[in-house]
Amino acid sequence: MKNNFKKFTAILLAIILVSAVALTGCSSKESVLIYTSVEDYVIEDMNARLSEQFPNYNITIEYVSTGSHAAKLLTEGVDSECDITYDLEYAYMEQLAQAGVLADLSSYDTSIYEPDTVASKNYLVQCRVGGAIIVNTEVLKEKNLPEPTSYEDLLKPEYKDLVSMANPKSSGTGYMFYKSLVNAWGEEKALAYFDSLTNNILQYTSSGSGPVNALLQKEVAVGFGMTSHAVTQINEGSPLKVLFFEEGSPFTMYGQSMVKGKDERTCVKEVFDFLVKTYSYELNEKFFPEKMFKDKTFAVENYPENIVYSDMSNNTIAEKEALLGKWKY
Repeated sequence: MKNNFKKFTAILLAIILVSAVALTGCSSKESVLIYTSVEDYVIEDMNARLSEQFPNYNITIEYVSTGSHAAKLLTEGVDSECDITYDLEYAYMEQLAQAGVLADLSSYDTSIYEPDTVASKNYLVQCRVGGAIIVNTEVLKEKNLPEPTSYEDLLKPEYKDLVSMANPKSSGTGYMFYKSLVNAWGEEKALAYFDSLTNNILQYTSSGSGPVNALLQKEVAVGFGMTSHAVTQINEGSPLKVLFFEEGSPFTMYGQSMVKGKDERTCVKEVFDFLVKTYSYELNEKFFPEKMFKDKTFAVENYPENIVYSDMSNNTIAEKEALLGKWKY
């Protein structure tokens, strides 16, 4: 009798456990995989916050460069191991949405965002990122170089191997500079400019953070980089300076979404809700204060004010594919 009771109890507990897992869609040991193209200092911050918020989930943040990120999801589709795509440029997000890879996010309140950040029912804004010409003032001084005042200045022979830019084919940051000059000057002049600039480029980096990292290591004097990344380093004491030329600050929007079908798993939905409803505000306040929320304006120490933005119109996936097809480097 006692043995039968023990067996009954064990079976009952097993049924309760299986039912609980079925109802929640996630056990405490389930994993959530996030593909991201965000910079390493943000990944570090995200890891800390997600570990703090979800100690019972195994959350993996996998860095994938922008171009590979989109291509990977397009290839894998809804069968991807990825649950959440985070920090992917809007043109790529739209491509994924049209391919049916992304979940329907119609239930999320988009009225909290600035109107120009709302583009689809399949993805939400993660951040608005602006770019700038960034210089290392110590390297300029050591090389006895003047501070550049225009894109044309960077073609001068004294800047040979002292300029760094991310490759537009692998980086959204690199592409926004490319696109901004195409819009400002026309395609022919912009392509001719990059043909000439390449003579002074030390390296077209695969990541948008590459130019600022090269500046920090004093490998170059000038970098085409993200304003937010430069300001973060300035606030940590690095001798960097942010410059804007006549054409303005190129910018782009980056989005976040769940892979279609993965939103049915409770743990994935919980993590995504935290990213959207809590971490987006924290990210905007800590690193990317450029305006995206209607009712929130954040100020970061040493962050430029009254930024004049470049013309970034016609930023479609068709336009992007056409321009990248003409990029030779």
